[in-house]
Formats: sequence, structure tokens, C-alpha cells
Amino acid sequence: MENFKQIKTLISQIEVDADKFYNRGNSAAGTRLRKGMLALRVLANQQRKEVTAIKNNK
Repeated sequence: MENFKQIKTLISQIEVDADKFYNRGNSAAGTRLRKGMLALRVLANQQRKEVTAIKNNK
């Protein structure tokens, strides 16, 4: 469940950069957004593994 909380926190953090990039054309925010999305992918993969492990242990 900790990974899920981290995912929610990360999404709320990169939401600001997404707004700056798409609506204001800030290219530095686009770089931060890409970095955040990469971190999100890593966390999502960890969450998938955790869910699978719990599911298989039942």
C-alpha cells in the first residue's frame, strides 16, 4: 500500500509541471514532467509486483 501512496503523491507533484508545460509552454517543466513520468513507471511496476505477490499467496 505504501507504493500506492507514493504514486498518488508523485502524480499530484507532477500535475503542476504538466500544467506549466501544456498550458504555458514551459519547456523546463516538460523535462521535469518526463522525469516524473519515468519515476511513476518505476513505482507502477513495483506496485504490480506487490499486488501479484499478494494475490499469489492467497
